[in-house]
Amino acid sequence: MQPSAPTGPFGPREFQLVLLRRMADHQPDLAEEARLALGASRTEMREANRRWQAWAHARRGAAELHRYRSALGEPESRRVVGEYSSEILRWRLPLWPELRWEVMAGPLGRRTPEVWGRGLVRAPGAPSPELRTEADLRPWGCTLGEVGNAFPPARVRDGSAPTRLRLDFTLPDGSPRSAEFTWGLLQRLL
Repeated sequence: MQPSAPTGPFGPREFQLVLLRRMADHQPDLAEEARLALGASRTEMREANRRWQAWAHARRGAAELHRYRSALGEPESRRVVGEYSSEILRWRLPLWPELRWEVMAGPLGRRTPEVWGRGLVRAPGAPSPELRTEADLRPWGCTLGEVGNAFPPARVRDGSAPTRLRLDFTLPDGSPRSAEFTWGLLQRLL
């Protein structure tokens, strides 16, 4: 008899497993190491993703921002931007201590603000990687914003799935490149 899937609270551990599930598409070895660091089985990772998706697509499901707050608790930081039209919320995730899960939502004043963007960003005060050459672009080593800032001009486009973004940029030698990011973290050069 197979053990039943966990149905307890959905917290930061389960949320990180959801992030890993999509990152495993391009970086299975890194995702496997991270899953093991969380002490989770593959079944737990699949179940966490199934629960998150069911929650996200439920007919009367909670709004996306509410799901993040329910899973992650109160944000570590929160700031209002753009003439009070939106807010940026950040949460600490144990797997990535130098990064934060960031959500931009708005417009403020609405009963259920929409999530306009979400992904991993560098934590305030954490050192950013030095990005000078293509060799510096290692999977899971930098964020979308860091690559865009290091190699202008850069253009963000939709990626190969809803959780992914593609960044077109130019290396210092003038070579055009593209990279794919899952949840804002570099996964691969294209």
